Amino acid sequence: MLLYVVVYDIPDNKRRQKVHDLLEGYGQWVQYSTFECLLSHSKFEELKDRLRYRIHLEEDSIRFYPLSRHTLAQVEVWGIGPAITENRRSIIV
Repeated sequence: MLLYVVVYDIPDNKRRQKVHDLLEGYGQWVQYSTFECLLSHSKFEELKDRLRYRIHLEEDSIRFYPLSRHTLAQVEVWGIGPAITENRRSIIV
């Protein structure tokens, strides 16, 4: 399992809400348009497949940043907000 930081920039409110709702089933919302998702390779592929139907590549942007255990150990969190996503079971909606 890897932790993926998923960030998106979607100008359309309806599409943005659909992406947000989908991502809530795969990870933790940590900042506006940013999720941390602890996923197996198969769940990550499933998420990408489901997102393809909710975005317009001509207008929207989604980025996936995988973090290895080594990289994750170097993450710094400043200020308020949730801690880094822990190793827990994801709930897929």
